[in-house]
Amino acid sequence: MAKRDRLSGNEAVAIALKQINPDVFPAFPITPSTEIPQYFASFVADGQVDTEFIPVESEHSSMSAAIGAEAAGARSLTATSSCGLAYMWEELYIAASNRLPLALALVNRALSGPININCDHSDSMGARDAGWIQIYAENNQEAYDNMVQAYRISEHKDVRLPIMICQDGFITSHAVENMELLEDEEVKEFVGEYRPENYLLNPDCPMAVGPYSITDYYMEAKRNQAEGMKHVEKVVLDVAKEFKGISGREYGLFEAYCMEDAEYAVVMIGSAAGTTKDAIDRLREQGEKAGLLKIRLYRPFPAEAIAQALKNVKAVAIMDRAEGYTNHGGPLGADVMSALYRAGARALAVNYVYGLGGRDVRVEDMEGVYKTLKQIAAEGSAGETYRYLGIRE
Repeated sequence: MAKRDRLSGNEAVAIALKQINPDVFPAFPITPSTEIPQYFASFVADGQVDTEFIPVESEHSSMSAAIGAEAAGARSLTATSSCGLAYMWEELYIAASNRLPLALALVNRALSGPININCDHSDSMGARDAGWIQIYAENNQEAYDNMVQAYRISEHKDVRLPIMICQDGFITSHAVENMELLEDEEVKEFVGEYRPENYLLNPDCPMAVGPYSITDYYMEAKRNQAEGMKHVEKVVLDVAKEFKGISGREYGLFEAYCMEDAEYAVVMIGSAAGTTKDAIDRLREQGEKAGLLKIRLYRPFPAEAIAQALKNVKAVAIMDRAEGYTNHGGPLGADVMSALYRAGARALAVNYVYGLGGRDVRVEDMEGVYKTLKQIAAEGSAGETYRYLGIRE
């Protein structure tokens, strides 16, 4: 039976982890993710979990310790934000290349400089090609639900890759929302026990983790990683279907909001999707056919499914909460435009960079985006495809 509560996103993720009861949690604090290990440390102190909680001296060390524990056969995770993720850079690739299904609770925050502690997606977007699964949340409920599903996805025998569960710093991590929690026993049964096939402490199967690879083997190892990624979409959908059975909440690779007859669509990730839904509701009352595609699974990128969902729109705006410094827009824009091109889609597409460093995104701002899309469709030309939203030029 669901339990109603009012929680911040950080507390919700910490409670999900308490219900999962992982084996090892090394951590080093950094704003705005600090509360996750802080809440969890209180669960450890109160004897509510069996987890080995390890305070370490840096974010690099926290990921290193999680990798060592996971390689030894323990279900492991850590949490971080922004420069903490950047400090883990070397270890992110090691975790993925060794096919270790550990989890990372990432609270998205802008990367310096200038120094900024608020939300954008520059940290996780910088790590998008490190070989990790990336799943994003719009709100606190989704952050909790995604964490409950995380290990079922990453530990699947056809996947065995690390997973990043992302939520927007302060906007969801510290804001308090009404939400529903599953019972502890429901989560325990859903996630199940971790039974790795191969691990360092298995005396019956001696193995090495992270060995030196000469030219004759390195490329095959990378191809092996890519093979694991090929199975992620199906596993995400299968796990989501089972999760709906215990929660009543439905998840997919993305959420399509008012897309059935949409002529103008926005594609985006994270909390600003809620603001965009409010804009859509206003516009629908005025007879405008506006829609939203909110990306949940970003890595691997579900290109074919996204192109299919956008096949009937006249114009689309792809919203990036990170700058790509390509002179052509952001990373989500590049991925979506590539998907549209490969599918032979006719939609006119523009890419907006928005919300950097936590800059507010208002309902009126998103209404303006849809107004621009309507004008683009009428003129038959996208014009400048690389734009900024809400900036002082």
